[in-house]
Amino acid sequence: MKAVVCRSPGELVLEDRADPGAPPPGWARVAVSHVGICGTDYHIFEGKHPFLAYPRIMGHEVSGTIVEKGEGVDLAVGEPVVINPYLSCGKCIACRHGKPNCCVKIEVLGVHRDGAMCDEILVPVENLYPANGLSLADAAAVEFLAIGAHAVRRSLGPPGARTLVIGAGPIGLGAAIFARIAGLDVSLLDMSAERLGFAEKELGFTPLDGSKATAAELVRQATSGEGFDLVFDATGNTPSVQSAFAHVAHGGTLVLVSVVKDDIAFSDPEFHKREMTLVGSRNALKADFDHVAASIRNGAVPLNKLVTHRTTLARTPRDLARWTHEKSGLIKAVIEVGS
Repeated sequence: MKAVVCRSPGELVLEDRADPGAPPPGWARVAVSHVGICGTDYHIFEGKHPFLAYPRIMGHEVSGTIVEKGEGVDLAVGEPVVINPYLSCGKCIACRHGKPNCCVKIEVLGVHRDGAMCDEILVPVENLYPANGLSLADAAAVEFLAIGAHAVRRSLGPPGARTLVIGAGPIGLGAAIFARIAGLDVSLLDMSAERLGFAEKELGFTPLDGSKATAAELVRQATSGEGFDLVFDATGNTPSVQSAFAHVAHGGTLVLVSVVKDDIAFSDPEFHKREMTLVGSRNALKADFDHVAASIRNGAVPLNKLVTHRTTLARTPRDLARWTHEKSGLIKAVIEVGS
């Protein structure tokens, strides 16, 4: 089969690889249809991912069709599926508590093990969700949107809560969309006037332009000095995460959606006097995948506006390398693998 392989940082090639073979019991062989390109994939290409061994087949935002199933798999051959890329052990404390998204031994397709930028892949049946009427193109967007949907669900924010999403990339936009679906009053903060213009004109969000004033001043103006009830940081930027504590109203909640490699420092007196809640959010659960899929079906998610770039498996080495640096107009890129 054909596979796009990141051999080392900056080296991305199309290779012939052995097909994955017959699936073992409880697994299925899936013909890959569409793969979304994530910020993680760009970081892997740039050599910025801290927990990755090269060479690696990337790709964890995936849809496909079952072509062969192992013993004990109830799904039918020919079934279109969404792939949950978080492979969990099923035995650790997180898994026992119903949180396989933060399994102690988690393996994410395309990161800890080879992913789906290829023709076919083997996947455990518990990680395969029937598309149930979603097109395979739309089904590939479920995973990245589920990250934001999970963060919103973790926040426990009540309808009407004044909400700030920091970072207008795909994950931040997903969080903003699902915050709005949850009935929250959403503003978006970013340093990019282009992305904020997109978020305002195409998606209808209130923009806070960090290129024109400090974040602290923008927050003060937007909330009459009170701060936001809910703040989601989806920047992956350490200074942004640290400054986000000051944007939260007394009694409010800060949700860390993105992850940074650094230690995070904050003022304990400020944290305590506000009686803030600090929430970490990692990956997503099946409930989040189901919520996203239902929201796409009912038209609440404007995927036609979010997917701005498309390519093929053969053109991916060239296009992914180019899009790593050429971000103008880019929101979400998708690889069309299957016919």
